[in-house]
Amino acid sequence: MLEKIRLICDSGLLVLIWIVQLIIYPSFSYYKHEDLYHWHETYIKRIAIIVIPLMFGQLIATGLQVYYNQDFYTLASALLVIGVWVITFTVFVPLHKNISNKNSVQLSIEKLKLHNWLRTILWSLIFLLTFYITLRF
Repeated sequence: MLEKIRLICDSGLLVLIWIVQLIIYPSFSYYKHEDLYHWHETYIKRIAIIVIPLMFGQLIATGLQVYYNQDFYTLASALLVIGVWVITFTVFVPLHKNISNKNSVQLSIEKLKLHNWLRTILWSLIFLLTFYITLRF
């Protein structure tokens, strides 16, 4: 059951992060700053409805998997999941706050687009690990 929950959460986050990386963050550069401020407030509220349940589902399922079975998969994926959380709250939350507070907006947009590749790679690796383990069983 945990494997299915992980596969659902990891798949959802994989699709989401690639949409964010290839479509959403690049689109921020096309907004006039006044329009971006208005849209950004709507965007962060709406995306949170999708991201928060997926990230918490992934975190809880990963924690339970590590609790029940400490093997390469559970420990490696736990480290990757923790890495995504750390990066999200130390890099991305402050960048989004900059945009909301109208501070260094253009620089924050560029940093979102560049630094988000790390989360894209991490969530892709997490998905690949989970997909491999799920197919194996």
